Amino acid sequence: MDKPENFRQFYNQSIQPELVRLDRERRRLLRLMFFSVLLLAVVIMFEMYLNILIVALYLAIPIGLYIGFLIRRTRKFVQHFKPNVVKLILDFIDDGLLFGDLQYDAKGFIPQQRFMESSIFGAKPAVYNGEDYITGRIGDIEFEMCELKVQEYSRVRARLDHVFRGVFIRAKFVTAPKGTLLAVPRAAMPQLADALKNFVAAGGENIDGFVRNDEFREVYTVYGSKNTRVNELLPEELMEFMLKYRQRAGEIYLSIIGKNIYAAITHEKDILEPKLFQSNVSFDLVREFYEDIYVAIFMVTALDKSF
Repeated sequence: MDKPENFRQFYNQSIQPELVRLDRERRRLLRLMFFSVLLLAVVIMFEMYLNILIVALYLAIPIGLYIGFLIRRTRKFVQHFKPNVVKLILDFIDDGLLFGDLQYDAKGFIPQQRFMESSIFGAKPAVYNGEDYITGRIGDIEFEMCELKVQEYSRVRARLDHVFRGVFIRAKFVTAPKGTLLAVPRAAMPQLADALKNFVAAGGENIDGFVRNDEFREVYTVYGSKNTRVNELLPEELMEFMLKYRQRAGEIYLSIIGKNIYAAITHEKDILEPKLFQSNVSFDLVREFYEDIYVAIFMVTALDKSF
């Protein structure tokens, strides 16, 4: 996979022209909305001037239909924006020799059971919503990823507590490595108390002492089984990458269980969501989504090389 630095040229050649086309559509929609507001204002003033109930009722029908038309036009713009751009990003990625055909489903997401099998979050989700489901292959490795929003009922207050919001990734290797591994940010340990207890109850233990990278050990705590080979499941290249990208892409959580690797990257906002009242022709807007895919693929390939 090409590095993020090489993505800028592809953006200029292929993605920016599509963003410009979509932005023309956005401006046409805004002009339509502006003139519609003026027309509705005139109609309402006319109704007030006549002050005849039956006329107002008759005019309410076409007004309602027209407002519905505007809502559908706006919704169509929003729903088509991300798939159009994502498909271009995936075309750039799967040109690499190692990649199988990447598939995108705007409404799909990773099942809740698979999220729970990661052992990263010991939650009992009350809300589990996802979108932007991407599947593909890297050589012999199958992978899938999506955006998720997960919440659970608070134990002390009548509200929903945040569990995870961001990009969740799962990859499946051909053979399982020896041992299991769970690496989570130390700052998040209070919220992950149940997950850590469950991991220990299943035979895991703290293995921070086997982590050679001092900076990584300061930021992350690492748990594994007795037969875990830390240098294989957590190679130096991967630790350096996680430390670098957690500052740019969001906090990163990692687990390796059986043939599966799971990674969760937090985000506080929706990625690649179009704006209606300002231009969407922005490299940074697209780069965020691309880098999330890049993070997922780099982590998978780094682990594949170490096994």
